[in-house]
Amino acid sequence: MELVRKKPSREGKRQSAPYVFIAPAVLLLLLFAVLPIIIALTISFTDMDLRGISDWSNISFVGIENYRVLLSDPIFWTSMYNTFFYVVIGVPLVIISSLGAALLLNYSSNKLFRLFRVIYYMPAITNIVAIAVIWGFLYNVSYGLFNQVLLFFNTGPVPWLEDPTMAKLSLILLAVWKGIGINMLIYLAALQSIPKDYYEAATIDGASRSQQFFKITFPLLGFATFFITVTTLIGWLQFFEEPFVMTEGGPLDGTISIALFIYQAGFSYSNFGYAAAASFVLFVIIIIATLIQFTLRRKQGDM
Repeated sequence: MELVRKKPSREGKRQSAPYVFIAPAVLLLLLFAVLPIIIALTISFTDMDLRGISDWSNISFVGIENYRVLLSDPIFWTSMYNTFFYVVIGVPLVIISSLGAALLLNYSSNKLFRLFRVIYYMPAITNIVAIAVIWGFLYNVSYGLFNQVLLFFNTGPVPWLEDPTMAKLSLILLAVWKGIGINMLIYLAALQSIPKDYYEAATIDGASRSQQFFKITFPLLGFATFFITVTTLIGWLQFFEEPFVMTEGGPLDGTISIALFIYQAGFSYSNFGYAAAASFVLFVIIIIATLIQFTLRRKQGDM
């Protein structure tokens, strides 16, 4: 007696269809996101170096030794301080500057305003090496444009990249200028999605421009602000390109960030286990900062 094979029902196909579509994305996420994290965590418990890459028998398990040395490394703590210095000053400046630029460019859609949108966005897609060359000339103590302008007003030259604190502020200025463009477009899209009826009703009720901004515009930009804050915070915690290209962490490790510290430990000194330990510490910091942002966002949504 032959068994009758049942054809899969349409309902079963419909239930499995979403999993088929998301499978490639999940596979890529596991391959290029989750797997590297697991590998980095594993390497952080070893003394892996260049010899270990060529011959795995040279790799030894050292337990938490890398983390113990890391927590007693003064350069690591300097990089932590510098990174949080960048975050505390840079993130609010990027958000405020991006929102201000978006508000100004949202007043009109004529050719002049469209041109300024392109101008504001161009730094975001410009190569960091080209930017570093130009800004290096601007920051030059002897003949840089910034000091020439200050000399015009009878003000002494500023050591933009020679003093540790001033060098950090100089890199922040460069990074803020470079980071305004993409966030400005996000804010601009969010502004243009706000119905005009809200502003018309507020105008009829006698609300001023500032009242309309704080009662209508800013609350309705809540999700865009949340998204920009999270992505900008993550980006500044991984601050790397500007100090790497402009100062290489100097002067006196005054601009070294955690990301640059990891790069130097891994690729300059070939201490991959130590670099992996530092990278996992940075990973934990980013996760904690992101969870705090989501928690605050959830509490604001419940209010």
